[in-house]
Amino acid sequence: MEQERKLVDFLNAKVEAYNKFSFIAADPISIPHRFSRKQDIEISGFFAAIFSWGNRTTIIRKSTELMQAFDNSPHDFLINHSSGDLRRFLDFKHRTFNATDLLYFIDFLSYHYRSNKSLESAFTCGLQKQDKNIEKGLIYFRQYFFSLEDAPSRTKKHISSPESNSTCKRLSMFLRWMVRNDKQGVDFGIWKNILPSQLICPVDLHVARVARKFGLLTRQQTDWQAAVELTNYLKRLDSMDPVKYDFALFGLGVLEKF
Repeated sequence: MEQERKLVDFLNAKVEAYNKFSFIAADPISIPHRFSRKQDIEISGFFAAIFSWGNRTTIIRKSTELMQAFDNSPHDFLINHSSGDLRRFLDFKHRTFNATDLLYFIDFLSYHYRSNKSLESAFTCGLQKQDKNIEKGLIYFRQYFFSLEDAPSRTKKHISSPESNSTCKRLSMFLRWMVRNDKQGVDFGIWKNILPSQLICPVDLHVARVARKFGLLTRQQTDWQAAVELTNYLKRLDSMDPVKYDFALFGLGVLEKF
């Protein structure tokens, strides 16, 4: 019991160290922080999260490049662009994400925002308040995202789902940004129909390594079940806001190379 208390105190100290305004500048969350309109925060945050694998400097640079191509008004562009405006994206590429993928993302987001005020509804249609976590919402989102005619098969690898046992790290991170609201100025808390307690901790190899070192995670595969196991342990530490510990685990694993 004493050992767990020390662990909790240690992790809480790390959350406090990283969950503050100075964390933003070097992180992809800096992209949506450039905007004030809810829809622009959602769209820019969604792309920044989807681009979030590899070097953080490159992620921020490519996200910035895309927002500039959207004339730094992504929602307005999605709603009002003409087919000719899409030519500017034909050479866009970030790792395995290319112009084919981007044009479909634009097509879907344009379709969604023409009948919805927020991207939140793309997740909550598959979710109920009594659900323990966001799993059903993520499954629904992927099905909805690729429901448009002629969705490219190659693009489907960019939106993960618990159905394929993916950790869904990037979508989980995006949801953390949109849902958590602790007044610290990092996460936005602009979505009100998903509970912070329903979020799943974003898990990549770095976070999983740290979690196993601390005994927070026993599963050896880094997959959806591992993300759920880790989050369930974190709920023992804070049942209402378990994903705040993402700051600690990410900071230890990526920034401190623990």
